[in-house]
Amino acid sequence: MSLIDKLPYEWAVGIRYTRAGKRSARNSFISFISLISVSGIALGVAALIVVLSVMNGFQKEVTDRMLSVVAHIEIYDARGAMPNWQDVMREAFRNPAVKGAAPFVETQGMLMNDGVMKPAVLRGVLPEEESKVSDVPKNVKQGGFNALRAGEFNIVLGIELARSLGVKVGDKVTLAVAPGQGSAGLAPRMLHLTVAAIFEAGHFEYDSGLAFVHMADAESIVGLDAPSGLRLRLADLHDAPRVAQELSRSVPGELQFRDWSKNNPTWFAAVQSQKKMMFIILVLIIAVAAFNLVATLAMTVTDKQADIAILRTLGSSPRSIMKIFMIQGALIGIIGTVAGVAAGVLLALNIDVIIPLIERALGIQFLSKDIYFISTLPSDLRWPDVFGIAGVAVGLAFLATLYPSYAASRVKPAEALRYE
Repeated sequence: MSLIDKLPYEWAVGIRYTRAGKRSARNSFISFISLISVSGIALGVAALIVVLSVMNGFQKEVTDRMLSVVAHIEIYDARGAMPNWQDVMREAFRNPAVKGAAPFVETQGMLMNDGVMKPAVLRGVLPEEESKVSDVPKNVKQGGFNALRAGEFNIVLGIELARSLGVKVGDKVTLAVAPGQGSAGLAPRMLHLTVAAIFEAGHFEYDSGLAFVHMADAESIVGLDAPSGLRLRLADLHDAPRVAQELSRSVPGELQFRDWSKNNPTWFAAVQSQKKMMFIILVLIIAVAAFNLVATLAMTVTDKQADIAILRTLGSSPRSIMKIFMIQGALIGIIGTVAGVAAGVLLALNIDVIIPLIERALGIQFLSKDIYFISTLPSDLRWPDVFGIAGVAVGLAFLATLYPSYAASRVKPAEALRYE
């Protein structure tokens, strides 16, 4: 006696209906439609897992590159300068989540060389402290970050900014500071700076629009006698919004706290919106497969009317008949979902190997580093996404069984057996 024979008869019959059964032209066609339904559900689930994993990977990659330059939390003084920044830093370190801190000065200006003008954010830092809050010193490609020394007016440029200006280490660039930011008159203040190093963060916005000088030089340029504020690095970047709230309550003074997620709110909102839209679009693939499942069960009900009539005459209730076909449809949905999850997880975990193979086989490159500043397709598989997708697929498959199962329960034995 097989394991199936030990199950309640509704389960046994439902499982047998899921299999091919006797080989007739009609049964073969129904089995083919069932295979299409399983394949459709599996394809939709796998595609959704892979696409969301890739989108998560892109988001993580861009976030990591962004946070190699941007501090987790920035603290500003409402007065424009923070003369007591050491006291504020000590108070910030009382929070166990804070692992690094460094003062900074930030302004905007125009960099010029040989007739080329490029706007840039000018950030004044202490070079020996910068590694505590960012990875810029590690990402220097030419020169050295420690070449920033007070009074020498050296500058560190992003690689795209240096390329646009046509300069290299040792060359001179001209900085124009807008009126009101260190200029006594209406004309902008012009300064000549020496390129001491070039960095590459891997994020176009910062590689093409960010420059560093020594904090003392920045204070002189801006006309301040103290830093603009503090930049903090945390043990866990995801705690930044919570820690910023805690610091706003614990650190005294008229201070403003801004975590990294607020520096680029439009970008993060766009990514989340795209993920939601992509989820909806790919769920429609699963929904189409669920509609195929409705057709499969409807055809099965029509084909099995004589069997249903016999079961009814033997004492089966309409509820039991409905359960048989619900089990059949649910099994098709579960098989398709399991196959899709297995395929999707396998692809998502090995996409860094699969894509290069496809690129070599077809002789193409999906991601050009000159355009996207990334040459590999990132993937970040998140199990909550996988479980959510699997739940949606099984739920849609279950809903697809309701109408055909209800129709089966309404079959009248006398009419079904009249022409048998």
